[in-house]
Amino acid sequence: MDRSDALVALDRKILEAYSRRTTNTLRAALPLRLALPHIEPVLARNVAKEMQKDALVIRRAGEALAAGSPPSREALHGLLDATKEIDQAFLAQVGSLPLRIVIPYEEIAPVRMERIERLSGAAYRVLDAWQLQSGVRAAMQASYPRAELERLLLDLLQLYALETRILSRSVRLPALLAPLRERIAQSLQGIMNDMAKRLAAELVGVVYRR
Repeated sequence: MDRSDALVALDRKILEAYSRRTTNTLRAALPLRLALPHIEPVLARNVAKEMQKDALVIRRAGEALAAGSPPSREALHGLLDATKEIDQAFLAQVGSLPLRIVIPYEEIAPVRMERIERLSGAAYRVLDAWQLQSGVRAAMQASYPRAELERLLLDLLQLYALETRILSRSVRLPALLAPLRERIAQSLQGIMNDMAKRLAAELVGVVYRR
């Protein structure tokens, strides 16, 4: 496994933990508990979609490093376009569910672009440091002070939470729950943001553990 693949695998573990903790918390929260049967299938497929997007961004950062310079602005916009193809596969999957989802790109694109930029820059930085370090923890320590790394991880997770909130507002709910759509979306983002803070702190603790 090369370094880019190792970083992709780490990202996947982080997102899996984030999704699992979020779902477990949702099961205990009203009105989210009532809406969960309609939201949970979307969340499960959405995190898989996010893993694919992140893998694409990380691998492109690795390719750029091998070529000798960070991804250009044009290349990053190309990644944004490529994520729309991943979205189409996601929509095809949820099409088998009793749901209707329309991805509002006018809202999602700026959020997603910011996340792509942040993740790409971080992946490039860590992969670059990894060339002189032994292991991903040492590479992260060499790339970021502890507080900066925690802020980065938190921002990446919360940008994902924001995109998920936007997406959740487009999920068709039963008539009784429809008036609660915005409240449900806000509650979902609030829970995801709280989980993000906890997870970012835990991850940094692992990275800087002696």
